[in-house]
Amino acid sequence: MSAEEDCCVSADEGAQSGPYIPLMLERRKREKEDWRTALSQQLKKQCKCSSERAKAQVLGFVPIIKWLPHYQFKEWIMGDIMSGLIVGILLVPQSIAYSLLAGQDPIYGLYTSFFSSIIYAMLGTSRHISVGIFGVLCLLVGQVVDRELVLAGYLTETNMNNATIGNSSATGSVCDKSCYAIMVGATVTFTAGVYQVLMGLLQVGFVSVYLSDSLLSGFATGASLTILTSQLKYLLGLKLPRIQGWGSLIKTWVSLFRNLGQTNICDLVTSLVCLAVLVPAKELGDRFKAKLKTPIPFELFVVIAATLASHFGHFKEDYGSDVSGAIPTGFQPPQLPSWSLIPNVAVDAFTIAIVGFAITVSLSEMFAKKHGYTVDANQEMYAIGFCNILPSFFRCFTTSAALTKTLVKESTGCQTQLSGLVTALVLLLVLLVIAPLFYSLQKCVLAVIIVVNLRGALRKFIDVPRMWRVNRVDAVIWLVTMATSALINTELGLLVGVMVSAFCVLGRTQRAQASELGKAGDHELYQDLASYKGLQTQPGVAIFRYEAPIYYANQSLFKKALYRCLGFDPVKEKAESKKREKQRRHEDAATMKGGQAGVLDKETELTITAKVFLPNQVNFHSVVIDCSPVLFLDTAGVNALKEVCKDYKQLGVQVFLAQCNTSVLESLDRGGYYEEKSEGENKTVFFTISDAVHYTQSLAPQNGDCQTSF
Repeated sequence: MSAEEDCCVSADEGAQSGPYIPLMLERRKREKEDWRTALSQQLKKQCKCSSERAKAQVLGFVPIIKWLPHYQFKEWIMGDIMSGLIVGILLVPQSIAYSLLAGQDPIYGLYTSFFSSIIYAMLGTSRHISVGIFGVLCLLVGQVVDRELVLAGYLTETNMNNATIGNSSATGSVCDKSCYAIMVGATVTFTAGVYQVLMGLLQVGFVSVYLSDSLLSGFATGASLTILTSQLKYLLGLKLPRIQGWGSLIKTWVSLFRNLGQTNICDLVTSLVCLAVLVPAKELGDRFKAKLKTPIPFELFVVIAATLASHFGHFKEDYGSDVSGAIPTGFQPPQLPSWSLIPNVAVDAFTIAIVGFAITVSLSEMFAKKHGYTVDANQEMYAIGFCNILPSFFRCFTTSAALTKTLVKESTGCQTQLSGLVTALVLLLVLLVIAPLFYSLQKCVLAVIIVVNLRGALRKFIDVPRMWRVNRVDAVIWLVTMATSALINTELGLLVGVMVSAFCVLGRTQRAQASELGKAGDHELYQDLASYKGLQTQPGVAIFRYEAPIYYANQSLFKKALYRCLGFDPVKEKAESKKREKQRRHEDAATMKGGQAGVLDKETELTITAKVFLPNQVNFHSVVIDCSPVLFLDTAGVNALKEVCKDYKQLGVQVFLAQCNTSVLESLDRGGYYEEKSEGENKTVFFTISDAVHYTQSLAPQNGDCQTSF
């Protein structure tokens, strides 16, 4: 009788004399479906075409068509208009500032925020997140831009737009530094968007669950330190090239200290004044945000005041202050990415695509859960992918959701994605009319805006002690990811964080808890003897629990944990018993005059070993292994159980398994765990520890064979 065909035992049989009869169930046979048939059915299902399916596909891909006809105008319109206006006003100075971080001219930051707001409103499934410029992505794009500028022969800070490169493949005209920089940025953005759309097509939206909160938080904090360091030269008015490669943060600090004597006093004073205004204002705004109906746009006020002061004070002409320069109005004609640059930026674009998608999905799911609706992770990947692909033709750089602007959007009454269209209208007004007025805006003011917006990420350092107390593994992941991102390399920090997270998960299976169980009074409850008081061991039975899967990486650790926990290593003790018996035979032989030492056969030797060792050294005749925490077994895990059973059998100890899940049962069957039995002999299925204990105690006088049950 096979393991899959165990018969149920009747109540009459259970009442008969003899060994305890545990609960038994008959397992269903699973029909094995031919893979060709399964593949054919799946293809037919996916390729089936109908009007309903076509409609569902269109509505799923362009969600605005689905929700806009059901828009509750009277209830939602004011909240969407108000949130869209406020976010649009906040985006104006931030878009200009983060262009500096991405190594682009200010106009391109406005382009990026404008196009991404429109596209996400049409394709996104989250009602609350604000998609646009994000500091970490701007930093990553800026690093790629500076690297390619250096490779192309440009001096990234000292050669201001007077160097040229050969004819541009897109325009056929001479391309200066600014032109080449946005060409690189747009190519990176296009490539990252293609990656994201491909991931959406492959339905790999689930990968976001592998990027834990501690990993993303550590990465963002490490990148924030790099961003802060990169903006210090603007605060001081120093014209220094951005340092590339590993350890750029430390090298940048060394360069800053060496060039402190060249600080522009006008830029330094302006930076200190702006910091003295913005930091307290933002702190007060955060403290009283619950009482304010709308957040106060302090950044916009500072930008306007600083621009007026710089213009009428002639800071550029009289003090050599670095300003934003001419910002054109309107839109430039679309331009294809540089296909020749794609191989150079492909790896960087993949990292940017993963970071942008992970942040967008994390924020969208967080706010969807808070407000009681659902988002589609794969559709979010499509949305953010097209927010990068389409704007890249208009010289934009990479976008994603941003927490700060999303919080502002939510707190000002946002109801639907329509608020994104209102934000786009505000930016359109700036692009068509207001942009040239920012000509005299100092770059140090833009750097102050960036630094002030890093407060949230930098505050994470205060939470490290609490994080350590709550979960040390998460704290280690955060610290390692943060340190690698800041001190070595930003992109490498994300990879190292993923690897550390994976090793931490693997390490938990390597250091799984192993415990001996005891019974709680008269209840059929078995728990760890070391964790609870008043538990009782069962006479002649040792009950063991291993809280992890048993597979190739920990199968030897499982056996060691079992032997150590029960205080009985059969392999070691069997070897020592053989050694003692051999020594005894030699002693007997020495006392026999002219005699020879008798040679024992293997069976007699094992019998003597069991009789010599067991009665004096161990207080159990059976071992029950609780397999309820064992999620799966592989071939090595099955072999480990076979070896345990064999090692104990040779010393007269029986091994039983209890509470195995279906996956483990199938693995045991496929791995040949069950020994051949005589015709008509049942193989007992132990669905509870109690059944296993009662059964083993009823067989106590018969200890001879190893009972393999599951």
